[in-house]
Amino acid sequence: MTSLTDRDAHATLEREISEQIRELLDPPLAGPTSGLLPPAPQLAQVLRLASRCVEGGKLLRPRLLLGAFDSLQQQSDSPARGTVQTASRPVGVLRIAAAIELLHFSFLLHDDVIDEDLFRRGERNLIGRVLDQTPDGAPERNDGVRERPLHWARTNGILVGNLMLTAAHQVYARQALRFPDAERLLDLFDIAVSESVVGELCDVGLSDGVIASDLSTVLEMTRMKTATYTFELPLRTAAVLAGASIEVEEALGQVGRHLGVAFQLQDDLLSAFGSASDHGKDPFSDFREGKETALIAYARMTAHWPSLEPLVGAPGFTEDDGRAIRRMLVDCGAESFIRSMVEDQIRTALDGLSREDGVVPTATAQWIAHLVDTLEGRTA
Repeated sequence: MTSLTDRDAHATLEREISEQIRELLDPPLAGPTSGLLPPAPQLAQVLRLASRCVEGGKLLRPRLLLGAFDSLQQQSDSPARGTVQTASRPVGVLRIAAAIELLHFSFLLHDDVIDEDLFRRGERNLIGRVLDQTPDGAPERNDGVRERPLHWARTNGILVGNLMLTAAHQVYARQALRFPDAERLLDLFDIAVSESVVGELCDVGLSDGVIASDLSTVLEMTRMKTATYTFELPLRTAAVLAGASIEVEEALGQVGRHLGVAFQLQDDLLSAFGSASDHGKDPFSDFREGKETALIAYARMTAHWPSLEPLVGAPGFTEDDGRAIRRMLVDCGAESFIRSMVEDQIRTALDGLSREDGVVPTATAQWIAHLVDTLEGRTA
């Protein structure tokens, strides 16, 4: 159960991150290059929409970075690097946390274009909102979606995603750190973006049948697409900003890698077996889209696959098909296997926190262990 204190802390963090994000999205309109840009009321409008879309999430990545940073600072008497100290938390650290959330949202926007989605968290995503605000008058497709306005809305999604990615990179690049810490920070960002791109490409290739599917390939795709930027990047970034050693940074990266894989496997399970009212996703969306998740990769190795294969991603997919797939994933052992993998990944992460050499500081290990408690058994 979430305590009142936890809710208050989340509300405070949401307000702080939202303020930073609004500032980061201002430069295209009011920054040093604004005089080079023609008037762009459409850009101003879509950025306002984008700011509202970013709000209301779990803020997992900023929470990871800030919690790890705070705990690492408890172990050190040295001030944070490259920051201006405020009464609560260094401004530079909070800005980096907001940048990671922008990076996350840029990936979501591009993902929504790739997957042709108009909804996220049970509500219209940015593309859907732009579509709703685009004037009528264009011809409709057979499914009732207006073709040219849809093209316009998706174009907004791609370009705003590009702007957010650039804004996030600028925050990392302008962090006032001494060499080699500045280079470490930029390398972390570059690796996160590169691996996420490769992971997304692999995800689409697996779903489209361009890349041959097997469980190890799907798990590596899962690591690259989600774990690197969702867990490794915030934890490693916190270590650099807090002035921790490279050994601490690498240890936190390993912990984050295992937690990130567990987190994505949980998402796969929630999409297949969870309640849409809890996770806010389209029921059976992974089945309908023919996503090559770890559940499906495991099912391919079982005797149930000949019955499953015609239903996954089938034209005219129905909820009855989704329920049938769900039953067979249970019967073939895929559900229990992936749940055990989640437990194994979490156990390995916790083992990394309690290494005999004690490389991860006690306060940080305790904070991450508490976070794991909140992730286990999550429904959204």
